[in-house]
Amino acid sequence: MEVVKQTKEFTIVKKRNGRYGVKDAKGKWINKDEKVKVLLGEGLIKAAMPKKEEPVQEEAAEETAAEETTEEATEEAGE
Repeated sequence: MEVVKQTKEFTIVKKRNGRYGVKDAKGKWINKDEKVKVLLGEGLIKAAMPKKEEPVQEEAAEETAAEETTEEATEEAGE
């Protein structure tokens, strides 16, 4: 592992596989959100913004309601 940056608060290392690791001052590995914040702050990674989920359930409900209305109209017209 190659030390990329070392401060009083943390040490950033680059692993052989190209990923970064972050250790705190006590030598414990930092993971998840804290690690991402440190790496973003140092400009070593770029985080992708999460995609907004489209309201799929509402569209499906509208389509179902439209189909039911069409079926009822067809049944009434047949009588």
